[in-house]
Amino acid sequence: MRFKSILILSFLLFASFSLFGKGKNSAKILPYEISQHKMSNGLNVVTVKFDSPGLASFFVVMRVGSRNEVEPGVTGFAHFFEHMMFRGTEKYPSAKYDEVLKLTGAGANANTSLDRTIYHMTGDASKLETMFELESDRFQNLKYSEHDFKTEAGAIKGEYTKNIASPYEQLSENVVNTAFDKHTYKHTTMGFLKDIIDMPNQYQYSLKFFDRYYRPEYATIVVVGDVTPEKVNSLAEKYFGSWKKGSYSVAIPSEPKQKETRYTHLQNSGIPPYLELDYKGPGFSDKSIDVPALDILTTILFSPNSALYKKLVIEEQKVRAIDGGTESTRDPYLVSFYASMVKKEDMQYVKDEIIKAIENIKTNGVDKKLLDDTKSNIKYSFAMRTDSPESIANSLSRFIYLTGDPESLNRFFALYDKVTVEDLRKVAKKYLAPSALTIATISPDAQGGVK
Repeated sequence: MRFKSILILSFLLFASFSLFGKGKNSAKILPYEISQHKMSNGLNVVTVKFDSPGLASFFVVMRVGSRNEVEPGVTGFAHFFEHMMFRGTEKYPSAKYDEVLKLTGAGANANTSLDRTIYHMTGDASKLETMFELESDRFQNLKYSEHDFKTEAGAIKGEYTKNIASPYEQLSENVVNTAFDKHTYKHTTMGFLKDIIDMPNQYQYSLKFFDRYYRPEYATIVVVGDVTPEKVNSLAEKYFGSWKKGSYSVAIPSEPKQKETRYTHLQNSGIPPYLELDYKGPGFSDKSIDVPALDILTTILFSPNSALYKKLVIEEQKVRAIDGGTESTRDPYLVSFYASMVKKEDMQYVKDEIIKAIENIKTNGVDKKLLDDTKSNIKYSFAMRTDSPESIANSLSRFIYLTGDPESLNRFFALYDKVTVEDLRKVAKKYLAPSALTIATISPDAQGGVK
């Protein structure tokens, strides 16, 4: 069975490599035409025709996340509307919405993060008009009573209480609150606890938030599958053409430059000791080499084949697991490294070993073959994951909320080929410095004990 699996994987890799060598889109990592239709009200409509007979994914990408929550006392409302949008309208109350949606063979869901809220469904392509009708109704006609608002706000508090029971969630909340001073990345997607507690009193503000942000200029519709751009654009004009453009724009506060290492610690004896190093990284750009260079750098540092992994996890067995990576965000965020320890006494040693590996790259770079192999692995791992309408729509959505343009996906992945050994040295020096570091720890002790 193992030999057969290797043969299948080899075939898929060969097919994936071959895919990029043919056709007019051969230079693009996504080898399908991306059609864009900008409507007069500011709504962008993105269509990708994909060979999935009878199946289509329908996404609505709102460039609204916790990043937009600039006013004190009212954090958490981007996430709140992820919930509230399923409360229904006069035409399609919640139960009827679910009933009609089932006729499309789809189930609707949503998720919120720092920079966006995404609503998505995948179902029968022949029922595409039904999908358009349902979504256009709730995006333009959402209505809820103060009682319904308070009920949902209470549910948000329950979700927060459940999540924060995890020590890792507690530490994550502490990390951003420690690492950021002014930027709205200082609070998590769920918001500050004091604001969540007060949320039931903010009914009027919720109406203001929806009126500001649930407007076509903040939205992009993405349809992928057994569809045509002509059909999708026609339905978009029919059902979303009357959506009124708004006038609100938000000014996000800039984060001052961090000048020294910061620390946050959680005392907890119920889980293995834990170490996290969070550096201030760059915001996303499909024009700068920095983000793909950091992506390659962290992969080289922490992959199971890395020298650091072999030493700390396999040979010395001081660490249960170690990993690291970047998170693409509209504004500068964090480059994070994680280690789950065997013994708390080894925390300083493990931290020093990670720093030593970083400093080695700053000084000596990396092997050119290792760099090339890592580039290929990252790119073709991505390519092999874009094998369904939903996975393609999800990938496009990421670049839409980052830049507003789905073609950014192809521009970004083209940058990987340009990354050099010297680029890795430069980004390591630029971003992975002690002055940009926040150290987070979990242990049974009252103090972290890591310098």
